[in-house]
Amino acid sequence: MKIYRKFLFLAAVASIAVAGVAQVENAGGVRRRSDKEKKNQTSTPGVTDRMQDFFTSKAPHDADLAYMREIYRQIDLTKPENTPLYYPEDVVDGQKNLFRLILDLVVDGAVPAYEYLDGREVFTDQYKVNVADMLDRFGIYYTAGKGTERNPKYVIEEADVPTGQVLNYYILEKWEFDRRSNRMKTRVEAICPVLNRASDFGGESRYPMFWVKYDQLRPHLASQYIFLSDDNNLPTYSIDDYFNLGMYDGDIYKTRNLRNLSMNQMYPDPDDMARAQDSIDNRLKNYGKDMWVPTREEYLAQKEREEAIAKAIADGDTIPDRTVVQDKSVTETKKAKSRKTTRKRSTKKPKVSSGGSGSSSPNSSAAKSVRRRKK
Repeated sequence: MKIYRKFLFLAAVASIAVAGVAQVENAGGVRRRSDKEKKNQTSTPGVTDRMQDFFTSKAPHDADLAYMREIYRQIDLTKPENTPLYYPEDVVDGQKNLFRLILDLVVDGAVPAYEYLDGREVFTDQYKVNVADMLDRFGIYYTAGKGTERNPKYVIEEADVPTGQVLNYYILEKWEFDRRSNRMKTRVEAICPVLNRASDFGGESRYPMFWVKYDQLRPHLASQYIFLSDDNNLPTYSIDDYFNLGMYDGDIYKTRNLRNLSMNQMYPDPDDMARAQDSIDNRLKNYGKDMWVPTREEYLAQKEREEAIAKAIADGDTIPDRTVVQDKSVTETKKAKSRKTTRKRSTKKPKVSSGGSGSSSPNSSAAKSVRRRKK
């Protein structure tokens, strides 16, 4: 009986030890994925979860934000600053323009697309775009490819891709002032390609296609390099750098507001709209500068500028902002140079006359008196 009890005791201890080891291994995270997890994984082909996490920008907590504003911009690809997104029109050495890259990812199911709701964008599964319906809506011909019922794929021939009609993009920007870093940060939230097509009543109409979240595009955009000017044909920047560094030139066509009105609806006059756009840009760029106490040098420089502008206005200058105000250090340097020049001019060696002959002696610094000697 005692032997049987010892045997039960040893078996219980062994089972506890095995359970402990298994728990430690699971806590370490070293285990295989189940079939259910493999089906639900969000990483796209060629993009690992680690790569996706690296390119996903973590949004700051609301408690850390002192200011946030959503801005809708229109990127016109006919402007020289934005042409890197349009070219190459065809696939050249594996290089694609932005629209081909986005359309291929959406058609293959690698990146989800969301409905364009005109200022009320919601990036949830409820508003995901059905790819077949989207292609039919915009008249893009396609054939069914190899895919599953859950993740269907489609094939679009190169001639049927409407690259030449995508002449605009809408982007959603977020301007956030973080209390922790005391900096204004700008990040692109989503991108929407826009088709430009001739309307039935003449003229040209714009058709926004869908929204794509920028964070889900970043791993693919980081591998596509572009060159920014015709002077340097070396592609030194990626499309991801192009957006993150703010190299694009976009006009504000809408801001998030309670009435969900665009800039055209709020400011029907073009001049009023241009002034409103400039005012919004200046407020965003200069936000936070008034939150700091200036140093003595900055205060004196600002006071000198204000005095110069007031003097220019008093003298009748109609554009005082363009009055050139020299820096104090530059002014002092010029004054010192003028003093040196004056000293050099004043230290010239005097001419010395020798008797009445009128000849001068340049090598002597003092005049010599020559007396007649009696013979």
